[in-house]
Amino acid sequence: MTDTLPPCPECGSSFTYAVDALMICPECGHEWSGTAASETGVEIRDSVGNILADGDTVTVIKDLKLKGSSSVIKVGTKVRGIRLVEGDHDIDCKVPGIGQIALKSQFVKKVSD
Repeated sequence: MTDTLPPCPECGSSFTYAVDALMICPECGHEWSGTAASETGVEIRDSVGNILADGDTVTVIKDLKLKGSSSVIKVGTKVRGIRLVEGDHDIDCKVPGIGQIALKSQFVKKVSD
């Protein structure tokens, strides 16, 4: 199992283990996000090509109908504090008036603060 986990970025130990979303090194005690290590080579871009990062603010560029609901996320809705994840829907966020939801980066545009 330890051969599939990345080594510790602090001490290089191969004895790392995962607890929920954190990676932990038992030798030096360093803790880091396992998703950050896997996304170092992956860039997630918005609809116009801006690189997105955790904590960015974005706006929705198209009305998005929610499956299984009559709700719609309207164009121009501002979403603050996004979190990037792996998968088809690569943004986790909390949309005002809707709640926690996953969005595709192709339907948002980064807002300069």
